[in-house]
Parts: sequence; structure tokens; C-alpha cells
Amino acid sequence: MTGTVIAIHLARTSEAPMESVSEIRAVAGQGLEGDRYFRRTGTYSNRPGPDREATLVEAEAIEALERDYGIAIAASDSRRNIVTRDLALNHLVGRHVRVGEVLLRGIRLCEPCAHLSKLIGTNVVPGLIHRGGLRAAIRTTGTVRVGDPTREATTEELSRIPPWEEPASAPGH
Repeated sequence: MTGTVIAIHLARTSEAPMESVSEIRAVAGQGLEGDRYFRRTGTYSNRPGPDREATLVEAEAIEALERDYGIAIAASDSRRNIVTRDLALNHLVGRHVRVGEVLLRGIRLCEPCAHLSKLIGTNVVPGLIHRGGLRAAIRTTGTVRVGDPTREATTEELSRIPPWEEPASAPGH
């Protein structure tokens, strides 16, 4: 499966509107430079963990929300950092994914919540259950750009980075 990065978003502080950028620097073990969770100012920054470093969502999920539920939102309203097309994210939990020059590790699904619905003023929870995206840890530092290819990482790529140690328990929310 090969997909494409079609948008990149960040919010500089908790609950701030998401800004669209053409590229962003991903820092291994820390997050996306400039984003609220990199700065430790996100709503859930008091619950740190590798699953706060980057979030991804499929453009197809946002389109399905409108098609199946009649709810049209902008990709930035998903409040996910990286919007992809043609890459099934749910299958990447526990796996590594190449996003441009960066390797990410899928940690868990990024399920929608009441806080997201509150921020955008529309209840998107039913329409995004199990298709709200992927929470990921950043394994290698580099830049992600709109238009970059996305795909599951190869065995050779994984051989060049330290082995991954699963977190003791995945933090809530």
C-alpha cells in the first residue's frame, strides 16, 4: 500500500485553530516542531506518551463522514496532524510507516471524542469511530511535506533504527 500526504496541520496551543503548513519537522521521541504537543501545551499534555507525537487521518474517513452522516468538515477540523490518501491507517497499529523521510510507529487508533466535537461544534464521534486516525510515535527525525509518499516501512529500513520497546501501558485519551 502506498499513499500520499495531502495536508499537514498543527495547533500552536491547546484548543487553538489548526494551521495548514506545507511541511513540518518531525523530531524523534518528541513530536512535530511547533505543534501543541511538541510544546507540551496540548489539552492532554498532562498525559504524556509516544502516542502524542503525531496523529494521522485518512482523507477517505473525512469524506465518508460527509457521505455516510451528512457531516462536512475540513481536514483541519479533524485536529489530526497529517492527512493521508490511499493508506489504510487502522492496519498500522503496532507497525512502522514511512511518511516522506520519517519513520513513525503506529501506537493506537486515534478515536474521536466529545472534546473534538466541542471544538468544532459538530458531533463527529459516531461518524469517526474506528476511522478517526492513528496515533504514532516518531522514530526518526526528518521533514514531512505535502505530497510525500506514505507506506509501511520495509524490513531493511527497520534494521537501521533501534528496536522499539512497547510502552508499559497505553495512556488514555
